[in-house]
Amino acid sequence: MIRMALNTSRKVAIVTGSNKGIGYAIVKGLCDKFDGVVYLTARNSERGNEAVKKLKDAGFNPLFHQLDVDNQESVNKFRDFIKNEHGGVDLLINNAAIAYNQDSKEPFSKQASDTIKTNYFGLLRVCEAFFPLLRKDARVVNVSSSAGHLARIPSIELRAKFSDSNLTIEKLSTLMNEFVKCREEHNDTVTPFGWNDSAYVVSKVGVSALTRIQQKEFNLTRGDLNVSVNSVHPGFVDTDMTDHQGVLTIEQGAKPILYLALEQHGFKGEYVWCDSRVINKFFQKCSYYW
Repeated sequence: MIRMALNTSRKVAIVTGSNKGIGYAIVKGLCDKFDGVVYLTARNSERGNEAVKKLKDAGFNPLFHQLDVDNQESVNKFRDFIKNEHGGVDLLINNAAIAYNQDSKEPFSKQASDTIKTNYFGLLRVCEAFFPLLRKDARVVNVSSSAGHLARIPSIELRAKFSDSNLTIEKLSTLMNEFVKCREEHNDTVTPFGWNDSAYVVSKVGVSALTRIQQKEFNLTRGDLNVSVNSVHPGFVDTDMTDHQGVLTIEQGAKPILYLALEQHGFKGEYVWCDSRVINKFFQKCSYYW
């Protein structure tokens, strides 16, 4: 049987949830600056292909693959495709996320379940699938938010758990599930047991904590690969998720993410903050902290 050779000569970048908004701008920026293949992904193939066509009409050349971060079969299918086609990944940008509107009529319990499922467990699912494919000097950028700051959790006890230096992914996932369970059992309580009343906030605090753990694990078990994992607040961007109340364009929102993905910065395991006052200065005056 003749086996086709892997197409390993070029680097590979993947952006989840990238058919619109910040994700779309990230793909556009990578097509312009990244020396390799760029995959735009989306749950809906029709919308994803429409986004690719739009970018190609503008002179860019991304590729498309269907990816639903909430569906293990979809994630596995894409992982296997990348492994068989390219052999590895150099850049993984976890952008896919959801947020309920503030005036949503959905029960708090459903908002919590859906949001944590996608924003935390969906991101984790993608990482678990693709981390074994990361090549030397690969970079991972987990798109977070100002909501991902630990101070957004009212309870001192809960903040201590999130910031515990011995926190593991298993324990963090248990915390995420505890929040969902709490919402299910106390649906009418605004801030039950010290949690923030926003499921989006809790999900992004989880992403910030997960980023630290992931970097720590790479340092301990695969330090020779020199992989960097960072999370980032891109600023208040004009997107569907912000009901188009944001003050930044999607291109401005993509800038700090592209910086972490492409430039020399030395950040590892950090939660990098950049708001509209400094976003165009590429972190010259930004703070990064947990």
